[in-house]
Amino acid sequence: MTEQVQNALTIDVEDYFQVAALAEAVKYENWSSMEYRVEANTDRILALFEKAGVKATFFTLGWVAERSPQLVKRIADEGHELASHGYSHQLIYNQTPDVFREETIRSKGILEDILGKPVTGYRAASYSITNASRWALDILAEQGFTWDSSIFPIHHDRYGMPGTPRWPHRLNTDKGYELAEFPLSTLKLPGYILPIAGGGYFRLFPYWFSRFGLASLNRQGKPFVFYLHPWEIDSGQPRLNVKWFSKFRHYNNLDVCEQRLAKLLGDFSFTTMSDVLRTQGLLDSETAPSTRYETAGGLE
Repeated sequence: MTEQVQNALTIDVEDYFQVAALAEAVKYENWSSMEYRVEANTDRILALFEKAGVKATFFTLGWVAERSPQLVKRIADEGHELASHGYSHQLIYNQTPDVFREETIRSKGILEDILGKPVTGYRAASYSITNASRWALDILAEQGFTWDSSIFPIHHDRYGMPGTPRWPHRLNTDKGYELAEFPLSTLKLPGYILPIAGGGYFRLFPYWFSRFGLASLNRQGKPFVFYLHPWEIDSGQPRLNVKWFSKFRHYNNLDVCEQRLAKLLGDFSFTTMSDVLRTQGLLDSETAPSTRYETAGGLE
């Protein structure tokens, strides 16, 4: 292990057919008819983490948790942290505030009912809290979330808030609420901010470059956040008929991703998102209770 800074290890628990890059081929109303592979792939990741002796934060989609409550329990029983990834993996800036609020309450409630304890962390589908959907941060705070990891401080065709802080910080919402924010990690190059946090970038870049970029953050004494999806270690998943660029984004280097992940776990020190935020002084030792959990009897 080359660096001793504690970094946040995160998994976005969703299936291959739920990602935005494949939305042209699979409509939300047809999800239930697709081959369901997220449980087996998440179990492979859990086994990998157990072997490496690391703990992680699993941002779990409400749609998945509803169908796989035992998977949620296995994640928790193995000492990992559960957080919300919303319900239907729709881009927030394409939703109305009312729809987003309903889905946020629903997904949070599903996880809390399974776990029997508050869920206070959130990550948006496809990092879709942007300048066009900043209002979502107020809704998160109103529903009892105390921390978020949805903001990517880059330019991108689907997400991003360029110019926002690159390191964990306290964020003030438009209505004056406060959240701890752990933005997705980036590497500052001359004239450009490069995403280096994982996912498709981890599959696209050669491993040595990902390691170099992430190590450079630790050398500055800064923690990074790494993310991956269970489908990214699944080279046997069905190939869907989508445009060439979507194919490239989704299927590139699936066959080497699990091996790279195992190597990464040995090269850096990892823990949960909340643990890192606490060491940064951005969360109390005990997170605030969830509003929804306290009033569970009044919600579905």
